[in-house]
Amino acid sequence: MSFFISQAHAQAAGPAGAPPGGELFQIGFLVLMFVLFWFLAIRPQRKRQKEHSDMVAALAKGDEVVTVSGILGKIAKLDDDYLVLQVSDTVELKFQRSAVHAVLPKGTIKAI
Repeated sequence: MSFFISQAHAQAAGPAGAPPGGELFQIGFLVLMFVLFWFLAIRPQRKRQKEHSDMVAALAKGDEVVTVSGILGKIAKLDDDYLVLQVSDTVELKFQRSAVHAVLPKGTIKAI
């Protein structure tokens, strides 16, 4: 074991033959990777979140929607955080507004 320790002490201080500016290249590479990650992952996700929040804010009584669980219904009542979906003539379900996945064109539920 002492054989390895003596070799470690005998090595020269600093990298031998390393090109100058290597640290700058590493920093540039990290910045490039962050920018690439930003455009491929973070930016599209924020765009989808903004579109969804705009859609949820624009909900109105009578809109036909589909929830994230796949339930189709017509909005019967709206509150600040909740909405009531009329699923059939006698069934009404209460959901959070954020549970709405998409707004359907008028008449979609009757066509199904």
